[in-house]
Amino acid sequence: MSEFKNVNIVKLANVYFDGKVNSRTIIFADGSKKTLGFMQPGEYTFNTSEPELMEILAGELEVQLPGTDWQTVQGGESFNVPANSAFTMKVKTASDYCCSFLR
Repeated sequence: MSEFKNVNIVKLANVYFDGKVNSRTIIFADGSKKTLGFMQPGEYTFNTSEPELMEILAGELEVQLPGTDWQTVQGGESFNVPANSAFTMKVKTASDYCCSFLR
């Protein structure tokens, strides 16, 4: 899906790691949420309470999910993050992403 229709967008950006990672929250009619964001090269650790689907739209990074080895993810690929966990990304090139919060 290359675009979302009939959504509400939160105007205030989510800014992390001194502005090196930022996103905007999108809220759908059914109450589900996604964020669309951009990450500059660097290493970042995130904590999540809900399971997530991370779609890397462009760029390249390595991700280490709980209990796994590092894996390379490129634009057009995705990975799932379990609920109540932390994961680390080493962003190699500027990366565009979509994060879906799963219920």
